[in-house]
Amino acid sequence: MPTPERLEAFIAAVEGGAHAEAIEDYYTEGATMRENQAEPRRGRSTLVAQESAVLARTESVVSTCVRPVLVNGDHVAIHWIFEFAFKDGSTMRMEEIAWQRWEGERIAEEQFFYDPALRKPA
Repeated sequence: MPTPERLEAFIAAVEGGAHAEAIEDYYTEGATMRENQAEPRRGRSTLVAQESAVLARTESVVSTCVRPVLVNGDHVAIHWIFEFAFKDGSTMRMEEIAWQRWEGERIAEEQFFYDPALRKPA
């Protein structure tokens, strides 16, 4: 179960734009990430590489945690809003719920729930 301080530090890292770094610092080595009901991506290095690839296409990302964050033991639910400006000039606003299972102070499993239509650039 994450301490409140650790959870707040994770949220601050994401809101501060350190998306790939947050994966390095806050996820277990064998962590999984899953988009809606898609097959999960496995392993922290894979997750960092995927996040880095997305970020390489962006000019900027504004990440906002919508409070409250819900915590029940090892499970955390975070409501995020992401606003992307891509290098090709397109933009995208995406709202999602991240459902996480923590092992101690690191995220072991994360699943995102969102409307897939939101992933299309505006």
